[in-house]
Amino acid sequence: MSIEIANESGIETATDPILAVARYALDEMGINPLAELSILLVEVEYMAELNNRWMGGDGPTDVLAFPMDEMTVDRGPGAASDQAEPALLGDIVLCPEVAAKQAVTAGHSTDDELHMLTVHGVLHLLGYDHAEPEEEKEMFALQAKLLSGWRASRDNA
Repeated sequence: MSIEIANESGIETATDPILAVARYALDEMGINPLAELSILLVEVEYMAELNNRWMGGDGPTDVLAFPMDEMTVDRGPGAASDQAEPALLGDIVLCPEVAAKQAVTAGHSTDDELHMLTVHGVLHLLGYDHAEPEEEKEMFALQAKLLSGWRASRDNA
């Protein structure tokens, strides 16, 4: 799994666990191990600009996902796929400053918030959404399952 990460947020952030949780989620979802993903951590002003330009939102948000090959994700050997090469999944953009504020409200660490947002972004890249109540229920249950599994595997290592 090729996952590139760049921290342009100006905030010291542990990127290895973000890479690890993204890799875990993609592995658990059966994504081809040669698939590519990019994760970018940005400052508040840039996140607000992206949110406005691409989502029509006002102000910064916590995570944005920009899928590339959403409809042709190669789920690895043995899975039905009409594409011969591994997918370029897309980009996940995280804003650590927004995540830090949300973490306080949620009662957990900024790192925990960033891990959750990373899994959330991965699921969006894979076509999951939460616009409708049933979609939200499915996506958030899967998100919780993936985070729980990753935490358990990390704690047992």
